[in-house]
Amino acid sequence: MSPPRRPPPAYDAPASSPIHASRPLYSRIAATASTPSARNLEYAATIRPRAGHAWPVRAGQVCRITAPQGAQVGDLNIWNLHNPRERFWAARTRQVHQSHVSVFDRLWSCLPFLRPLVTITADSLASYGGVNGVDEVGGRVHDLLGTRCDPYVNVLLGGESEDFHCHSNLTRAVAGWGLNEFDVHDVLNVFQVTGLDEKGRYFMGTSPARKGDYFEFFAEIDVLCALSTCPGGDLSSWGWDGSSEMKDTTKPLGVEVYSLTDPEKVLEGWRAPESPRYLGLHGVKMPERKEEDGGMEDFVGV
Repeated sequence: MSPPRRPPPAYDAPASSPIHASRPLYSRIAATASTPSARNLEYAATIRPRAGHAWPVRAGQVCRITAPQGAQVGDLNIWNLHNPRERFWAARTRQVHQSHVSVFDRLWSCLPFLRPLVTITADSLASYGGVNGVDEVGGRVHDLLGTRCDPYVNVLLGGESEDFHCHSNLTRAVAGWGLNEFDVHDVLNVFQVTGLDEKGRYFMGTSPARKGDYFEFFAEIDVLCALSTCPGGDLSSWGWDGSSEMKDTTKPLGVEVYSLTDPEKVLEGWRAPESPRYLGLHGVKMPERKEEDGGMEDFVGV
């Protein structure tokens, strides 16, 4: 008896859709990493363990997140630099691409904007798990299934009240940019292995990142990024009790921002993405005025 036919992907799109990145274009961008003269390092930072940091990346620049000392999970938030109401939408990205992202996938913004904020150009862990990107227990790397750890759920699950969760790290990181806790949102868990067990429950595995591993993306618009070095470290000793074993696995993460020395050549054919041209009002309409209503305002103050 043949196995049942799997339903097709719900959000599959035609080849012409902007959901799909141009492989020749983003391959050219990625290739500049192998030629030192093709890129200029504009900014670099090291984020210490159990901390957060925020930085801008301008449209047309490339940002690389690195594991300078080995395995460490990082929780990444992204906003439109000029309008933080436009921010990374993990759920829609998961639907239009996949639960764990890699090269040529794009990180999309929320409604009503819905456009790629960045496109992934390089990933040293792209071959994790083999051809299908899945390990022997069903885990995949660069997670969109889960979200950031936070002090509220930590207390809920019986842990102590402390300030070094990814939600708190990100909150502190964006404060200097005029944002606050309400702006922190669901993340991309870089270098993190996760999956669903036979009952559909979320699990986390030890990060496979090694010293020198990296995750790189191209900024489609001016963005603000914030990254937390997760207090769970490499997640090999994860627990809600804040154990010393877990803290012993924590390491720094690195951030590098590059500009392209010959953008006209490398970015030929690229243009900043636009939002879909939905022109409706979601079915909301103003009531028609009768002639006797005249030209009076809807609201009259005294």
